[in-house]
Amino acid sequence: MDSVVINEAIKACLTETDFRLSEAARIAKAAEACANAGSVSEGVTVSMDIGQLIYEAGRLHHAASLLNRLSQA
Repeated sequence: MDSVVINEAIKACLTETDFRLSEAARIAKAAEACANAGSVSEGVTVSMDIGQLIYEAGRLHHAASLLNRLSQA
């Protein structure tokens, strides 16, 4: 596979990883604000989407790592 194509794919994976982790951090801050304001239950409810975002970020990171290893083989 062409190294330019692989590098672009890796960049796309890393960009999407950053987006998902930033979104997870934003949600975590909102959940913390709810909890600090005395609404712990609402904070937990707000935080429920974090797990999926972290999972997706992990999969994207694995894809970027695999592409990188394959490009060096």
